[in-house]
Amino acid sequence: MTKMKVRVIDAYVYRKTIEGIEFLILKRAKTKIYEHLWQGVAGKIEEGEKAWEAAIRELREETSLRPLKVFIADHVSSFYEKQGDRLNLVPVFGIEVDSQEVVLSKEHCDFKWVKLDVALSHLVWNGQKRGIQVVHDMVISNDDRMKWSQIKIPDKLP
Repeated sequence: MTKMKVRVIDAYVYRKTIEGIEFLILKRAKTKIYEHLWQGVAGKIEEGEKAWEAAIRELREETSLRPLKVFIADHVSSFYEKQGDRLNLVPVFGIEVDSQEVVLSKEHCDFKWVKLDVALSHLVWNGQKRGIQVVHDMVISNDDRMKWSQIKIPDKLP
């Protein structure tokens, strides 16, 4: 029987500029599965870690950026993984930063700060496109969902 699992996260990192909201997209390194695929911050949830903690940790590991605001997006992505015969549910987060100074990990070979339409044209998977669109819509609407879904960032980050 197919298993359901929450083992990875997606996070869409954005910054507010005079020209509007820009999203950070990362290009996977050639040595990684799905080489040269553009994506947001993504990664596995470690043993004993909460999904939102994984999002903050992955942000630091993949970009060296620090979060100003973290919120739970009104969307859970999913994908089927043939290996292991499992359906993965992927919590999606929005993360606001105030720096454009990205330091890439070995997982990625390039990055861009782009408007939503450009990000949508670079992202391949429908789950990614839907996730970044929901994050964008929540940021610009600034409705009660933002208040209800905001995560208090711990004072001490690794």
